[in-house]
Amino acid sequence: MRTPSLTPSAVTPSQTVGPFFGHALPYEAGPQVVPPWRPDAIRVRGRVLDGAGQPVPDALLEIWQADGNGEVPRRPGGIVRAGHGFSGFGRCGTDADGGYWFSTVKPGAVGGSAPYIAVLVFARGLLKPVFTRLYFPEDVAARAADPLLDAVPEERRATLVAEREGEREYRFDVRLQGDGETVFLAF
Repeated sequence: MRTPSLTPSAVTPSQTVGPFFGHALPYEAGPQVVPPWRPDAIRVRGRVLDGAGQPVPDALLEIWQADGNGEVPRRPGGIVRAGHGFSGFGRCGTDADGGYWFSTVKPGAVGGSAPYIAVLVFARGLLKPVFTRLYFPEDVAARAADPLLDAVPEERRATLVAEREGEREYRFDVRLQGDGETVFLAF
């Protein structure tokens, strides 16, 4: 009996991962790290854009941050929301225009860093999430002393700073590549 040939008859097509993030990872009140009616609540919103400046409608963003006093939540079950307290965690999928939003508080400084929100972006074409930080425009002196920002070329630092759009609202667009690409961090 002859063994069939193991030589492929055609090249197998390559595949990319996703998109499958937004519907696969529901999280109750995901974008509401704190209720928007809290007196200290801020709104962070923006868009996720690809290299051509087009919206990415199926990305997923997660944020991690300290509270307003610079305390990072560390208790077991800390991302569970019981209607009170502060989890420091939020998750939001993008809409058809690549838009997202979070209701949270402005974090206090942790260690020698300026106040920031850690942002993870999951999107099609990315095998692993990309990590970045959102800094606040009014914290000029703290940003000047931030050790991470000091390691980023000066001409690229603006991609890590949100724009203030009102008393309690900030805009932070994430560009995955191309002109104005957001600075991403390697850990």
